Amino acid sequence: MFESEFLTPSEPSKNQYRRLLAQAAEIVASSLPDIPYVGKTAATLATLVNTDFLPSSPRSNDEIVNILRTVVANSIAVAHPHTAAHLHCPPLLSALAAEVVIGALNQSMDSFDQAPIATVVEQKLIRWLCTEAGLPSTADGTFTTGGSQSNYMGLLLARDAFCLKEWNCSVQKSGLPLEARRLRIFCSEVSHFTIEKSASQLGLGTDSVVRVEVDEQFRMNPAALRDALSAARAQELLPLAIVATAGTTDFGSVDPLPDLAALALTAGAWCHVDAAYGGALLFSTQHREKLRGIEQADSLSIDFHKLFWQPIPCSAFLLRDARHFDAIKLHADYLNPELHEDSGIPNLVTTSLLTTRRFDTLKLWISFQSLGRDKLAAMIDRTIALAAHAANIIRNTPHLELMGEPQLSTVVFRYIPENPEIDADQANSALRQRLFDNGKAVVGHTQVRGAQCLKFTCMNPAVTEDQIEELVRLIAEAAIAAGNGGPTAA
Repeated sequence: MFESEFLTPSEPSKNQYRRLLAQAAEIVASSLPDIPYVGKTAATLATLVNTDFLPSSPRSNDEIVNILRTVVANSIAVAHPHTAAHLHCPPLLSALAAEVVIGALNQSMDSFDQAPIATVVEQKLIRWLCTEAGLPSTADGTFTTGGSQSNYMGLLLARDAFCLKEWNCSVQKSGLPLEARRLRIFCSEVSHFTIEKSASQLGLGTDSVVRVEVDEQFRMNPAALRDALSAARAQELLPLAIVATAGTTDFGSVDPLPDLAALALTAGAWCHVDAAYGGALLFSTQHREKLRGIEQADSLSIDFHKLFWQPIPCSAFLLRDARHFDAIKLHADYLNPELHEDSGIPNLVTTSLLTTRRFDTLKLWISFQSLGRDKLAAMIDRTIALAAHAANIIRNTPHLELMGEPQLSTVVFRYIPENPEIDADQANSALRQRLFDNGKAVVGHTQVRGAQCLKFTCMNPAVTEDQIEELVRLIAEAAIAAGNGGPTAA
């Protein structure tokens, strides 16, 4: 009696599956708002989710459809031209189709007997990515849930490699030695917050992170890094890792990778490149040169749910020397016994922090097959061009101040009230919130040198120049109206 609840070889279940997929697609297509967001507050949304999550008997099909429509209608429309707050991309249709297959197959990437061809696909795609990044034949990697996990993996393996090399200590077996309190991680003052987060989770503490000043383009200053390393040595502190950023969250800045890699080599430190955002430049026709030096990294991260337009999650961690994965390798008799390794059976649990993982490699592979290299490059370059266009419009719009030249697809700017008595920081915060609450636009916010700013993140290559200009005009008009004592609504 339960056969129709599962995707089995029987004809009734296949037909039901087809109907459900068609209905789900119709719900998304018809219920997605035609504005960036409908503007409901968290309290209002809570009233819409006030339900019995596990009713004693099944809900009717119409009731379930209504639940789904409510969820879709109250979500962010990520493909809308006025949705430009975060590195939050509209997904490719080919990737969405692959997601259906991923969910239906439900392969688990930890062992070969749960994901045979999926294991081979991931291995081959990872090694291809390593080649694209210029890493040697010793390289390997794994798919992760995002840049946060990838950065954590890089620093985890750096920590364990350092402890083994310097103190002959296996952290996996014995834990951290007392000397580990002397370890230091160097990154720029605008590096991602997950560097501190990783340090705290790795038992090193946030005090182990040394933030290094940046230049006028928000790139780590090699001279300042050199000074920071010298100061650390003078205090008998030990350089564990240098984290270079290839695509900062706010400005898309790419640190001088060759210089930082050379300093890491001289200092005996691990070089990790956080390319979660900027890793897409590997496939750019016009901007690949910005990543020169990434091939010298000991490890690096790339997010495909950013400028590769993949549904979340889809990311990769790449490792220069696969032997460092031994630091996290464990064998479970029921899953990946040593006999499998001796027999050449690949169980990917040995290279991941996770056990159960999705077959996310498939959607990236299918997307690459559907787009081709030339079109993917054109899409990446297009988003960068849109950001440059937005910056030019902002530069020439009264009462708006461009905070720096965009390096990738992000643009940071600020509204400057004509009335000097108005608090500019409060005005910028209030402006962004009004636009969100009224469903007019979803724009980002950040602080640059203590000043509250607004931010565009151009993630949709289908957006036109006219739509970018319309968004800037909308923001300027709303800001000026509120700043001059006009209506509070944007």
